[in-house]
Amino acid sequence: MRQPVPLAHASRLLNHGPTVLVASAYQGQRDVMAAAWNMPLDFDPPKVAVVIDKSTFSRGLIEASGSFVLSVPSAAQVDLVTGVGHTTGREVDKFSRFDIQTEPASQVEAPLVLGCLAWLECRIYPEPHNQSRYDLFLAEVVAAWADDAVFQNGHWQDLPPEQRALHHLGGGHYLTTSGLLAGRMPT
Repeated sequence: MRQPVPLAHASRLLNHGPTVLVASAYQGQRDVMAAAWNMPLDFDPPKVAVVIDKSTFSRGLIEASGSFVLSVPSAAQVDLVTGVGHTTGREVDKFSRFDIQTEPASQVEAPLVLGCLAWLECRIYPEPHNQSRYDLFLAEVVAAWADDAVFQNGHWQDLPPEQRALHHLGGGHYLTTSGLLAGRMPT
């Protein structure tokens, strides 16, 4: 079940470097794309960075709406991630083509992609130079959510392989983490 994550812990949803699905929407149009180049930037307010190429259909929707949703897919969704990453929203309604189920977000127009591990609703900081030159979008996280079976009390749980996040290696190949380790301070 999806539960809210305190914004103070939103960075933890991305700290492990997962590939994300970037959902966007504007005036009845919507799209979803895969993005490997993303990261948390700050705690208060929580901020993220994501690279969104200027050639993508999603880019226009994000620039027009000023917002997007980052969804953290699981290993069980590897085919979906590959599919949306290799299909353009200009030619195909990816939500129909890949039978993507969604729910409305609480603060932005873009939807939450169901079946994911976590979701971050984001409003962009207009940075025309960074966006134009580097395709780099900076955004504030205005709401965060996680599946309570995988993220509890501000921490990821030890997950079975099919529920672990994906890490893109290129060319449709991914890896997942091998499991949870706890570190101790050396004495």
